[in-house]
Amino acid sequence: MTAPGSRIDRPLLRTAFVLVLGTFMATLDATIVAVGVDRLSEDFGAGVTEVQWVTTAYLLAVVASVPASGWLADRFGGRRVWLGALGVFLLGSALCAVAWSLPSLVAFRVVQGIGGGLLPPTGQALLARVAGPGRIGRLISVVGVVPLLSPVLGPLTGGTLLAVADWPWLFLVNLPIGVVAAALAVRHVPSVPPSEARARFDLVGALLLAPGLAVLVLGLTGDGGPPVSAAGIGLGVLALVAFTWHGLRARDVPPLVDPRLFTRPPFGVAALALLLLGASVFGTMFLLPLYLQGGGGLTPWRTGLLLAPQGIGAAAGSVLVSRLVDRTAPRVLVLCGIGLVALGTVPFTQLHHAPPDALVAGALLLRGVGAALVSAPVLATVYRSLPPGGLPRAAGALNLLNTVGGSLGTALLAVLLGGRLAARGPDVAAAYADTFWWVLALVLVAAAGATRLPASPPVSPKDPKDD
Repeated sequence: MTAPGSRIDRPLLRTAFVLVLGTFMATLDATIVAVGVDRLSEDFGAGVTEVQWVTTAYLLAVVASVPASGWLADRFGGRRVWLGALGVFLLGSALCAVAWSLPSLVAFRVVQGIGGGLLPPTGQALLARVAGPGRIGRLISVVGVVPLLSPVLGPLTGGTLLAVADWPWLFLVNLPIGVVAAALAVRHVPSVPPSEARARFDLVGALLLAPGLAVLVLGLTGDGGPPVSAAGIGLGVLALVAFTWHGLRARDVPPLVDPRLFTRPPFGVAALALLLLGASVFGTMFLLPLYLQGGGGLTPWRTGLLLAPQGIGAAAGSVLVSRLVDRTAPRVLVLCGIGLVALGTVPFTQLHHAPPDALVAGALLLRGVGAALVSAPVLATVYRSLPPGGLPRAAGALNLLNTVGGSLGTALLAVLLGGRLAARGPDVAAAYADTFWWVLALVLVAAAGATRLPASPPVSPKDPKDD
């Protein structure tokens, strides 16, 4: 019999649906523009390298804004911050649609990315707070699948829009969805009061962490040539080391992301799993479309269709994990998921043998199911272990790691791919196959970390709703 505090009732489902809309828009926008690079290049008379800043600017703004999400939720309340972030995101979307030049579009993408970076962690923390420990496992299995869908649905949605409309609709499509989400949030998302502590903002940490991450990601992308790249990586690492030192010494002002969190089980291994999962999922969705459109000569629309099985697998995996997450050991679920991701990666290490489309689709289906089996148990395990007051900052830290993992993984694989293309010469398929061995290696490292997750089924603490 289901305990009263563990039932998923209709009001909670409505809350989850509204918060998922915000997360979906924010994560989708990280990838939807990728297929419009050629169109933007033509309209603005700019090179592809310059137009890539439309994607890079959004990514850097997301990375820079996520660390502040925990403090903002503590200071102003979760729902208020979520609605504010949604408003900033919609304003940025509208401005992007009317951009008159490439620099203006890049600037407006920064505005959009600031709002988009705050939506997922604030929404997750808010949902975890409203659901309570007895229900968060099943709910997070639904919410957690959204970031797994965006690398698949982004190119497909972008290709569909560009087939029938001009590039401004890549941004205008957010407006009706966002307005509906805002109206529903006002009505159905409960108001969570701000923290009574009212801690001061960690200004020193913000000046170190956000720019440090942004510069590190920028350096790894290779934009600006080797000297700029090396300087970015060096400055980024130095800033992150300084932030860690600052966070360990902080006493009066809580750090934006507490480095001590990573030493406390299960947070440390959970963070590693999400970091490597982000690198694997986004890295694959970076490599495979490049190969299919470059080496395979497919259109963005056909490429999106071929990638769709990963989204289908992620959706199916979320249904499966929602039935298992509350009665199966996190270690078992996560290791099974990583095993499926690894199995689905193997065919891509054989691209030089021209695997048939059916095998590619089947491999992506497995990867989607596996990724869903990893993300939901990891997030649920962490959220169950924390008091309500610790949820906003933990959600910010976990979302930051997932985002940074995707960014760093994509940048690292781009560098590795460049080296293999130079070494393999005309054998492009072999170069991509070589690079996918590194994706497989990332997955295996995640498996080693997952062996430290809890080996017993979760035991939910008493839910306050039962009192």
